[in-house]
Amino acid sequence: MFGGTKRAGSGRLLTHLLTMVLAVGALTLAGPGAARADAASLCGGRPTKTVAFATGELRLYKSRQYVCALTVAKSPGARRQMSVSLQPRGGLPAVDSGRFTRQAGPVTVHALNRCVRATGSVAGRSASTGWILC
Repeated sequence: MFGGTKRAGSGRLLTHLLTMVLAVGALTLAGPGAARADAASLCGGRPTKTVAFATGELRLYKSRQYVCALTVAKSPGARRQMSVSLQPRGGLPAVDSGRFTRQAGPVTVHALNRCVRATGSVAGRSASTGWILC
């Protein structure tokens, strides 16, 4: 590389250095509060509303054009029935339902200049919003 000659193994050294830098960066970013940041990373936008209920939380996030929702269990563990539904006014709902251990969703709908309503449930307990974000 220097002076027109090529050093043996310099490409491997550079690859190892980059790998180490990326690994250290990943460890630095993960820390206290990583579980909360993990949920935020699933949905784009800013946190808009959180509705708590007996067995979990319904979380809503909003960007300029989209609204995203997910239901998170209060105590993750065994598989149980969970669902999240997000409906824009005048549109069909986006639904994620099944037996999950930690969360249902995320579901995203286009909601530029439209109200939305969301519903989330964990193990038979549920929460919902009226028409919001109008």
